[in-house]
Amino acid sequence: MTGAGAREAYPRRKRRGAPERGHRSSGGVDVKGWDMAVFGVDSAISSESVPPAVAPGAPHPSAPIPVQGPPIGQGVRVRLGDTGADVFPLILGGAEFGWNVDLESSHEIMDAYLERGGNILHTADSFSGGRSEHIIGQWLHSRGLRDDITLAVRVGGHPDNPGLGPVNLVRAVEASLTRLRTDRIDLLYLDASSGRTDLEETLATAEWLVESGKARALGAVGFAAEQLVEARIFASAGYPRITVLDVPFNVLRRHEFDADLRLVAGAQGMAVTPSHALEHGFLAGRQRTRIRGGLSVRGAQIAANINRRGSRTLRALDAVGKELGVPDAAVAVAWLLAQKLVTAPIVNAFAPQHVEELVQGIGVPLSRSQLADIARASE
Repeated sequence: MTGAGAREAYPRRKRRGAPERGHRSSGGVDVKGWDMAVFGVDSAISSESVPPAVAPGAPHPSAPIPVQGPPIGQGVRVRLGDTGADVFPLILGGAEFGWNVDLESSHEIMDAYLERGGNILHTADSFSGGRSEHIIGQWLHSRGLRDDITLAVRVGGHPDNPGLGPVNLVRAVEASLTRLRTDRIDLLYLDASSGRTDLEETLATAEWLVESGKARALGAVGFAAEQLVEARIFASAGYPRITVLDVPFNVLRRHEFDADLRLVAGAQGMAVTPSHALEHGFLAGRQRTRIRGGLSVRGAQIAANINRRGSRTLRALDAVGKELGVPDAAVAVAWLLAQKLVTAPIVNAFAPQHVEELVQGIGVPLSRSQLADIARASE
C-alpha cells in the first residue's frame, strides 16, 4: 500500500509536543502545545499540571527521611551493681563543663550523648567550683529529663565542705542538690582521697541521707581495699552498703586498680566505673608532640604521657583502630569494657563529635590478640 492510501491507513503519529497543522498564532507561528512562556504569552497548559514549588524552609522531597523512634543505644543497658539502675555502659562526665567547655557547648555535648542512648551523668561538687553542677542542673531542668537520667555525684572535695565528716557531708549534699536543681542524687560517690575519714560516722550520715531520700545508692572514690572491707562489715550491721567503685584506670594507668582492690571489688560484687578513661585526653591521639611555651593544666597532663611508652601505646591503638575502622578513643573505651569488673567507664568530652567517637567503643569487641598487642605496647 502506497501513496495516499497508506497515509490514511497508517496516519503519522503526532510527535509529543508537536504543533498541530492549521493552528497558528496571530504572529503566524504555530505555537499550540508549546510552553507559551517561551514566546512571552500566556501558557495554554493547565496550571494543575505544573508541580508546586517547595515551600521555603520545607524539606525537599528527595531529602533523606529522618530516623524515627528512640535512639538505637536506648536498648543498650547494663546493671549498675546493686544500685537498681540500668545504665548506658558509658558514663558522661562533667569535669570539663564550666572549665574548658562553656555552657552552650556543654548542653550540646549532653544532647549528643542523649541522642545516642546515654542516660547517666557524672559530676562532682569540686568540678569548676560547682559550675559543672550548675550547668548539668540547668540542662536537666530545661529538657525535663530528671526522671530519665541517672545522676552520679561525687562529694568530699569542695573547699567549702571538705572531707566526709558528718556536718560537711550533709552540707555538701545539700549544696549539690541546690546547684543541680533536684531533690535527690541517684548515686552518691564518697570521696575519701581528701584526708582521713571516720568511716562509721560517714556511713551513719550516709544512712540518714538515704533514708531521707536525698541519696539512693553509695559509691566510693579513693578508698583503699581495707576500707572497703571495713565498710562491708559496717553494712552487715545495718549501715548502707557501698555498691560502686570509682578508681582511676586506663590502659596506661593500671597500677591504681591493684590486685587487692580487684579482689575486694570482685568479692563484694561491686560495679567498677573507672575514671580518667582517656588519661586526660591523651589516649584520643590528637596530641602526640610536645608544645613549646607555657602549658595549661590539661596540656601539662597530656604532656606527661608524651614519651616512648605513650607513643608505643598510641601506635597500638592506631593499628587496632585502623583494623576495626574506629578512632583511638573508641579503642581505649573498648579496652576498658573488655576488662573484668568494669561496668561503665567515665568519659569526658570537649565537643559533640567526641561523644560520637567514644560511643563507638561500646560496639567494638576486641580480640585476644588485639588486647595482647595493646597490653604489650603499654608496658
